[in-house]
Amino acid sequence: MLEISVDARRGTFHLQMECCLKADWTVIFGPSGAGKTTLLRLLAGLDRPDHGRILLDGESLTDSARGLYIQPGRRRIALVAQHPALFPHLSVAANVAFGLARLDSRNRDARVNEMLALVDAEGLSNRRPHDLSGGEAQRVALARALAPLPKLLLLDEPFSALDGAASDALLLRLQSWIGEHRTQTILVTHDATDAFATEAEVALLREGRLVALGPAADALAMERGRIFARLEG
Repeated sequence: MLEISVDARRGTFHLQMECCLKADWTVIFGPSGAGKTTLLRLLAGLDRPDHGRILLDGESLTDSARGLYIQPGRRRIALVAQHPALFPHLSVAANVAFGLARLDSRNRDARVNEMLALVDAEGLSNRRPHDLSGGEAQRVALARALAPLPKLLLLDEPFSALDGAASDALLLRLQSWIGEHRTQTILVTHDATDAFATEAEVALLREGRLVALGPAADALAMERGRIFARLEG
């Protein structure tokens, strides 16, 4: 369970959000500038709110009133961005193994192989990032994020470089893995089918505010109603 109560101003933009996300999957929709990426950065610990707190399974990650801020590397939260930030000097296998220093070499190698198989990238282990296509790099970034077994997975348009069939297949494998490992997931996407495919709860953001939260069909119907109301008005 993820509890969010944050207030963050970035120039003229103001994100103000209070909610509790309990679903295994939450899909976040909203137009450009709605605050989707800002929210993910706050959750990951890459940015701090001006005021507020964030709790994951009852553990405080950020609490401005108490001066509490847990560093990103200690949150057990993984973020996969739209543009993968792989380490250019490391092989694919070494990139995936980067967060596995606590494992012995045998278990580390086994985890790397498992993650590469999950994202259908077994044949890429010895390549360097500059030798990868955009879709391959996104697969490797996802494998690296999953390898330490995070408690919370944040996905910011992670399949944008994959074609529809490849994206759908990867999403199905990812959904199965996440269910098995009980990893709460938040997915930012512009594709409404992702919400229905994962039976996700949907959060709709607009101008830094949460305007709907609930089952996909209900939340998206509410948004369509808002759009029609504005057109008729």
